Amino acid sequence: MQQPKEFYKEQQALFEQASSKLKSKLAVSSLLRLIVFLGTLFGVYLFFGNIPVVLSIVAVGVLIFVFLLYKHTNLQYSFKLKKALIDINKTELKVLKRDYLDLDDGSQFLNPKHPYSFDIDLFGRGSFFQYSNRTVTLEGTNKLVKELTSNKIDAIEEKQEGIHELADKPIWRQHFSAIANLVKVQHSAKEIVSWIHNYKSVFPKQLAYIPLVVSIISVVLIVLVAMRLIPDVILLIWFFLGLAISGVYLKRVNNLYTKACNAKETFQQYHKLLNEIETASFTSKILKRKQQEIQNESQKASIIFKRYSKLLDDFDQRNNLLIGIVGNGLFLRDTNIAFKIEKWIETYKNNVEKWFKVIAFFDAQNSLANFKFNHPAYVFPEITKNIELIKANNLGHALLKEKQRVDNNFTIENQQFFIVTGANMAGKSTFLRTVSLAIVMANMGLPVCAKRFEYNPIKLITSMRTTDSLADDESYFFSELKRLKFIVDEIKNDNYFIILDEILKGTNSTDKAIGSKKFVQKLVASNSTGIIATHDLSLCEVEQELTAVKNYYFDAEIINNELHFDYQLKNGICKNMNASFLLKKMEIV
Repeated sequence: MQQPKEFYKEQQALFEQASSKLKSKLAVSSLLRLIVFLGTLFGVYLFFGNIPVVLSIVAVGVLIFVFLLYKHTNLQYSFKLKKALIDINKTELKVLKRDYLDLDDGSQFLNPKHPYSFDIDLFGRGSFFQYSNRTVTLEGTNKLVKELTSNKIDAIEEKQEGIHELADKPIWRQHFSAIANLVKVQHSAKEIVSWIHNYKSVFPKQLAYIPLVVSIISVVLIVLVAMRLIPDVILLIWFFLGLAISGVYLKRVNNLYTKACNAKETFQQYHKLLNEIETASFTSKILKRKQQEIQNESQKASIIFKRYSKLLDDFDQRNNLLIGIVGNGLFLRDTNIAFKIEKWIETYKNNVEKWFKVIAFFDAQNSLANFKFNHPAYVFPEITKNIELIKANNLGHALLKEKQRVDNNFTIENQQFFIVTGANMAGKSTFLRTVSLAIVMANMGLPVCAKRFEYNPIKLITSMRTTDSLADDESYFFSELKRLKFIVDEIKNDNYFIILDEILKGTNSTDKAIGSKKFVQKLVASNSTGIIATHDLSLCEVEQELTAVKNYYFDAEIINNELHFDYQLKNGICKNMNASFLLKKMEIV
């Protein structure tokens, strides 16, 4: 497989070259339209007075101008698409250098009450979300967030298969994202789905054919007036009668127009995305299943969406004074379009939500597949039913640069509990977040930062970053107790991997030591599995009482009056603490 950096550079150069050619074509296209316009004016001037020739020149000029305008619009779309693709590849090249802090950080999804997301930096500045998210639609973003926070452990191998297949389709993924990038929607799909699903028809069905009848009569009257077979006043009376009929339904039409046109940009975007999904070739079960969800109709979902998008475009033309007055007076144009929109809603309102969800799924999967593509050295967890919940070789944190990262071998069995001690800054908290993030990634079907990762799936729950709350009048200690109570209640109902970092920080040392020991004993008695990091060496004595508890540590050494860390997980209890040394070193004391 081509390396990500080379691929992105190659794609960027390719699209920059194509963009340059399109820019030249656009300039020529604009010049041709100007020439046709001026040529038509010159022809009218040259043959002024010769009505048949003038009308022929105008007709031909308009036809050529409209054709050139259509071609110019297509060229503009292609140019914008290439620019979007250039930006996508530029972004990926920056992210490969770990330059991603200007991307959306997902701060709106921060939730201290979630079982693990707040503790392990899934959202916020420098978060895993900020690093991995490439979703384009709001629904795709929400779907990705749901995947990150769902704590589901089912169908992992199926998820892996889908991510692996999409990772091997980087051109398709980029094209999908570029198309979505070209339309900025102001109203969410959820809002639109809710309106469509709950919409009640306000136009009587028996009147659906009136616009057609009126239109036929209008055409006949126009022909008769042109042939001087009837007086003009008859057509004029008919015109005002048409306006009167339109006026009867004006309020209903206006209400429908206001709501329906909120969906205009969304349907413009989504019918193209549906087409991309429909025309792609997938082999993995999960991708094929999602693709089939939009292929059960007699017509493709993309065609159905496009038809609705076209109706909304036509509806929007009512703001043109000439079209609005003439169209409604002679053809009941607004009423006709309103009937068609209501018919579309009635026919497909139960399918729209499903189709929107398919697009959101692929948008979210694009991000996961992009992460896989960007990390070819990462491995998919081998799903097992072994006694070892995790057996990892060279496990590292996915957000750390490879040259700065120190990997560790790590194996923990079901119903084992590790107590990890170590000096300040020795790597305890980073290790806890490494294991936590690896579990979350594995459960999502993502590859993890390791050379090998055997995994017996398990849900995650943590207590690492408790905060006090002035709004709720809660002390830090009470907030921490609530978190621990939450964990105790959760493990009664399900099997969790528990990760704790320095619990009971809000009380005195003696009380903390006694309380921490009792809490670990309770967790072990509940047959739980997990890790607790602590500075309290007395907690390590639990290993002598309970065979399920094992002690590990991260070391620190003072060499030539300098502090050194190797960030390696070792068996045993830490003997070297560094708080006093650092206080002196930084001239604090």
